[in-house]
Amino acid sequence: MSSTPTIGLPCMLMRGGTSKGAYFLAGDLPADPRERDQLLLRVMGTPDPRQIDGLGGAHPLASKVAVVSRSAAPDADIDYLFLQVGVEAPTVSDRQNCGNLLAGVGPFAVERGLVPAGDAQTRVRIQMVNSDGLATATFPTPGGVVDYSGETAISGVPGTAAPVVLDFADTEGAACGSLLPTGNVRDEIDGIAVTCIDNGMPVVVVAARDLGVSGYETPAELAADAVLRERVQSLRLAAGKLMGLGDVTDAPVPKTTLVAPPREGGAISTRTFIPLRPHDSIGVLGAVTVATAVLLEGAVGHDLARLPAPGAAMGIEHPTGRLDVGIDLDTATTPPRVRRSSLVRTARKLFDGTVFPRTY
Repeated sequence: MSSTPTIGLPCMLMRGGTSKGAYFLAGDLPADPRERDQLLLRVMGTPDPRQIDGLGGAHPLASKVAVVSRSAAPDADIDYLFLQVGVEAPTVSDRQNCGNLLAGVGPFAVERGLVPAGDAQTRVRIQMVNSDGLATATFPTPGGVVDYSGETAISGVPGTAAPVVLDFADTEGAACGSLLPTGNVRDEIDGIAVTCIDNGMPVVVVAARDLGVSGYETPAELAADAVLRERVQSLRLAAGKLMGLGDVTDAPVPKTTLVAPPREGGAISTRTFIPLRPHDSIGVLGAVTVATAVLLEGAVGHDLARLPAPGAAMGIEHPTGRLDVGIDLDTATTPPRVRRSSLVRTARKLFDGTVFPRTY
């Protein structure tokens, strides 16, 4: 009995920051977005809560795709399209960036020959296609080869690896068109004070105490709280409309971040939902956006934060540690203007070869 052979695709599996995803050259995927997305669902093993028949890791943080190509933009070397692939639902969304997978994009571009490697380190300018923002990744390439080993540790990842320094520009209003898409530093939804903000990631910031929790719960404890989940969803749906995102029922954004006073020496403690599943840490651009919010006088979380000295990095505490973020914010303008954001991540190549998508 014969069967049609499965055609394999070149693929690199990488850990980027605290996420894991499949990295592809754009030319290795169908040009038509619908065909591409259907193929990626089969590659990742979606829909299936275990993603047992694909590369997906049965969690949104491990069901991600990076699509990379040379850029035609004069200020960028490569284009990076991020796609969030559903786990249980057959969805593929391009409505957000992923700053964690971004950490692997520069090394991937060098590995695939899109960008020449420097003798000691390489600097890659990356156009984030989802938002038209620009990021610059700098990472070690001794002898012209990407070196993933190093002594940099990041919360949520065991061991150490080489540092990937990420600098961001033009991230404010990435999805919503402005840093404060409602026009206000603080709004009220369902009687709850919120700050709706977008500095690379649309986020609804709310004080944990206003939702009846401490803000120090574990992700498992938050996931078990059905009442909290309903309140988060209600806030998110209303905020989506206020932020100009429309009906976000099936969308991964906006994220909702609960904030509380810091307990581990950082600036603020956070618990984030993506969009309703509690995050084990916090996304890169989510952290950048929350850090921006708490710097704004009158924003939710500003009164809870322990702000560092001007110019110092802000420690964004999360369930598995903290993420230090640098924000250069001009508050003299109305609305405030973000000059620059930066942070350090790590990445590691896990597998490079051929993936065979399921045929059914």
